[in-house]
Amino acid sequence: MENPSSPQMADIHIDDFFRDCARILASLHGAFPRLTSLFVDDIIPAEPLDEFGIPSRRHQACFDAFIWLANEGYIRYHDRVRTEGFDEVVLTEKSFVRLCKPIVEVTSDENKPALIGRKQASLAWQLKQVLKSGTTDEVNQLCIKLFEL
Repeated sequence: MENPSSPQMADIHIDDFFRDCARILASLHGAFPRLTSLFVDDIIPAEPLDEFGIPSRRHQACFDAFIWLANEGYIRYHDRVRTEGFDEVVLTEKSFVRLCKPIVEVTSDENKPALIGRKQASLAWQLKQVLKSGTTDEVNQLCIKLFEL
């Protein structure tokens, strides 16, 4: 077993946090501007409760990512659903505008309308693509870029 304080193990919780935030924001961007319900099990695979009915550490960390996003002004919600998720949750203006900003250079292509190029240059598009097939580091870097904007 590796030493938990080793560099390879030390930041897995941060990687999970960035991936959770990216999935939450991408999901809400896809539903914007509708108020929607979003649950931890929509973001990470469902994990069983322990013998005392307490959620796993991973489940709680994902739930806390929702709380952090709300406290930092990236999402707004009407109500918590125990520790399972949130009801009537939506992106705030702050996160919506950041997700719509282009973060890569828009290239002109006669086979692709300019509108499509602008959408594909947005942080939201890039985030969704990286979540599908990118590396952990790419997800982390896009989240950092979003939080720095």
